[in-house]
Amino acid sequence: MRYAFVARERAHFPLAILCRLLAVSRSGFHAYLGRQAQPGPDKDATLRRDLKRCHAESRGLYGRPRLVTDLRELGHPVGPKRVTRLMREEGLRGRTKGRTKPRTTDSGHARPVADNLLDRQFDVSSTTPAWVSDITYIATREGWLYLAVVLSLQTRQVLGYSLSDRMPDDLVEQAFLNAWQRSNGPQGVLFHSDRGSQYASHDSRRMLTTLGFVPSMSRKANCWDNAVAESFFATLKNEEATGVYPSKADAHAGIANYIHGFYNPTRRHSALGNRSPDSYARMLMAA
Repeated sequence: MRYAFVARERAHFPLAILCRLLAVSRSGFHAYLGRQAQPGPDKDATLRRDLKRCHAESRGLYGRPRLVTDLRELGHPVGPKRVTRLMREEGLRGRTKGRTKPRTTDSGHARPVADNLLDRQFDVSSTTPAWVSDITYIATREGWLYLAVVLSLQTRQVLGYSLSDRMPDDLVEQAFLNAWQRSNGPQGVLFHSDRGSQYASHDSRRMLTTLGFVPSMSRKANCWDNAVAESFFATLKNEEATGVYPSKADAHAGIANYIHGFYNPTRRHSALGNRSPDSYARMLMAA
């Protein structure tokens, strides 16, 4: 207490007089100042360690909202402002989505198209079970690959996908069959896609109806009618297919690892209350 008084009052009185009046040595006072200048233990050390680990495990993708959820699940009672401060101090940033433009839809065909039965009912709580599907392109140094995916609207899981050097009709058929087999052959599910020729083919339509699915298609030139699939492709190209793959084999391996090793089992999804698709699906099953 005496050293603290000297430190407070030395701006107004000579140091020698203050030390003599309070019976303290000047060397002891300077030692006190040195101790005060030394930083104490970092009370956020454990939190910082877990924050950096969670960010690394997300492939450097997660921003503040998902990191807050991760840290709370680890037992840290943190709020958004504290996490924002620590991210800034540690130089951590999330990665934002870029926009993608669909370049794979050929709707200029004479094949029959289905009505838009989904009608943008994208909420995961929708009582109408629905799958959505679309095709995108993947760049490699050996040429283009085309990726067709099928996602569950209720869980946002990638249920099935298919990669090919071209865009034949069976590209989407194989993606659908992969999803159907994984899901143990459900029936009465709405299957929504754009008006691409692959989805409007005779074989694709026959396959859907034979297996008990109800086809639905976006309105012409309206990518927002299939926004869930478009959003997945934007996420994929922001988080995995960020550039040109060295080879087609690398693309196959990278996309498989992303879907099965990160997106479905681990990646937190804002539409699912920051749960992963697989975790949300398990919660629905338990309910």
